[in-house]
Amino acid sequence: MEPIPLSDRNAIAAQIGRRPRGLLGVPVRCSYGYPQVIRVRPLIDGEPFPTLFWLTCPYLAKAVDRLEAVGWIGRLERRLAEDGALREGMKRAHRRYIEARAVLLMEDERRTIELRGLASGLLEKGIGGIADRRRLKCLHLHVAHALADENPIGAIVLGMLPALECGPEEVICSALLEDGADRSDRPIGPSDRSATDRPSPSEAG
Repeated sequence: MEPIPLSDRNAIAAQIGRRPRGLLGVPVRCSYGYPQVIRVRPLIDGEPFPTLFWLTCPYLAKAVDRLEAVGWIGRLERRLAEDGALREGMKRAHRRYIEARAVLLMEDERRTIELRGLASGLLEKGIGGIADRRRLKCLHLHVAHALADENPIGAIVLGMLPALECGPEEVICSALLEDGADRSDRPIGPSDRSATDRPSPSEAG
């Protein structure tokens, strides 16, 4: 795989508040050239990481946050239970996700997780590690997958959004990078320390 440019690494760090681990590539960008979705290794520092596609775009992440806050995970889970065609579409999406994740595992990595009893998290569980296919877990997972590949739940969510990127009058990632550059020019004090200075409780986000 091609090396990830420093400009992408800096943009992603500004988007998510820390340097990304296990970064493999940027399959989706906005029209301004910034990453919207990143592809992540299925095994990071020897531990399974089932989120293959990660939504990093701050505009989309916040828009999806708003939908989750007003109950759209539950609404879409009920729709999934009632709509056979949607269930079949999601079965295919889970299967494609698992297959794409498995392809990225080296043979020695596969043997290691099998010996440690961790293989099911990557080779059986679905999108973002979902075990119960009646559940959606997080809409960000499905939006990221829909943008990078195919996911009918993610497509529904994207269809509900007023836009798929921020407007040219306020390009969020440009502002984040400028703010980061401004802060890097002055000494770091206690109030400047961010989540990147502490171990994250979960990299799945």
